Amino acid sequence: MGIYVNRGNDSFARARKSRIYVDKTGLIEYTNGVVDTEQCHICNSRPRRFGKSMTAGMLAAYYMKGCDSRELFEGLEIAGKPSFEEHLNQYDVIHLDMAYLLVQNKSAVDTVAFMQKCVIDELRVIYPGILTDEDQALPFALSKINDAAGARFVIIIDEWDAIFRECETDKQGQQEYVRLLRGLFKGEQSKDFVVLAYITGILPIKRYNSESALNNFREFTMLNPKGLSEYIGFTEEEVRSLCETYHMDFQETARWYDGYSFRKLKHVYNPNSVVNAMLDGEYDSYWSNTVSYGSLKEYICLNFEGLRDLVIQMFAGARCTVDINTFQNDMTSFKSRDDVLTALIHLGYLAYDADTREAYVPNEEVRAAFERAVRDTGWDPVVQAIRDSDSLLRATWNRDEDAVAEGIDKVHMGNTSILQYNNENALSCVITLAYYNAANEYTLIREMPSGKGYADIVFLPRRYSTKPALVVELKYDQSAESAVAQIKDRRYPEALREYQGNILLVGISYNKEDKKHECTIEEWDKG
Repeated sequence: MGIYVNRGNDSFARARKSRIYVDKTGLIEYTNGVVDTEQCHICNSRPRRFGKSMTAGMLAAYYMKGCDSRELFEGLEIAGKPSFEEHLNQYDVIHLDMAYLLVQNKSAVDTVAFMQKCVIDELRVIYPGILTDEDQALPFALSKINDAAGARFVIIIDEWDAIFRECETDKQGQQEYVRLLRGLFKGEQSKDFVVLAYITGILPIKRYNSESALNNFREFTMLNPKGLSEYIGFTEEEVRSLCETYHMDFQETARWYDGYSFRKLKHVYNPNSVVNAMLDGEYDSYWSNTVSYGSLKEYICLNFEGLRDLVIQMFAGARCTVDINTFQNDMTSFKSRDDVLTALIHLGYLAYDADTREAYVPNEEVRAAFERAVRDTGWDPVVQAIRDSDSLLRATWNRDEDAVAEGIDKVHMGNTSILQYNNENALSCVITLAYYNAANEYTLIREMPSGKGYADIVFLPRRYSTKPALVVELKYDQSAESAVAQIKDRRYPEALREYQGNILLVGISYNKEDKKHECTIEEWDKG
């Protein structure tokens, strides 16, 4: 067994022995279907702590010659598939971790040369007498081995984009790396020695101008993972099963770690965070603690027109349209706010709805990361709104209408350049920011179907909370009394008929002439 070639199945064996292992071997059925075809080049990108390395280890253990992995896959999904026996332990596997290799060297150029030397040295041992000391280019070495011994390879590259992320200004090193990848994966000769290429990282393949240097790769990303959606993170069914096993509240788990949504799978959970929550028996920002929020702060402070406004609106619960097509798939070529937002989607700080082309903050865990970043940006009005939100909640519970109106005025005036009013949707952003800390007591539901229409915002108390439910109706340039009248007339509280506690009806309006808010609060008469 080598370090880079046919390194063994220990990595996957360790995953299988873990207290929590979620079966994702169905991915192998897909890769088996493209082995030695025109579709055999796969780039599967996703954020940190979303199982990239575990997946790479699983694929290596399955395809690798020189070890018997049959027992490791017994009882798993792939073991019941027709293709299981055909490809099990049938190929030489070159398994590289570019982030690890980059640490061993001073530059990207050195890393590319070092990696080729290490792999070729191991290939000389496995296939003696074929390579000479002059063979220093890996693509040509693999071609020679294929020609002499008929060997064919599966090439797996973990953290494939590390050179672009960690060596942002080393253009020469990046170019050397791209040339190597083109030699390995493009051209007629590479078809002879590569039966499957699987590269994984945070970023999709870098674009040069409008094209990718490796345009023969089929890409699966956080923007559109296509048929591999269920292998990006945990599915709702998988999380429900874990919650039952570990006696954790599913709704609370969803609030913290759900929120990523794809066309073919509407609920995708952060796998690392779910596993840690199950093992610890408590909810925390596990993922965001492993990723420096300094990078988030850096990106959201870039001086592109309107970016700050959009960030605050999403932080307050809104969604924003984003053009994902201009991003060059690196961290240095930002030219617009859309480029920054697209990068944040790939990093996992934002989720993306491909149907509406909107970005949004996915869950409580990421929201906490945004809060820390915002607190450290000097955006004092936003920070103050967060601090004051507890007082606003108490005023609402106490039915202190003047204090509520005054509190919302303060949030709006402090952020007037960010949260400009022109309709009730803009008003909704201000209200969400003003009631930011309500997330500790409530589940916030926007546009909740109820009675004869949709309630603008419903604050539904979390389990064991003794606080009243809040049904909020917003009016732009109308009276707060008319908002409460609409709640009653359309019987919005009937959607909460299974809720046994008190319900407060909250009407909030904004007068565009005097630029003041008005509030009316009544208790719902269930009789």
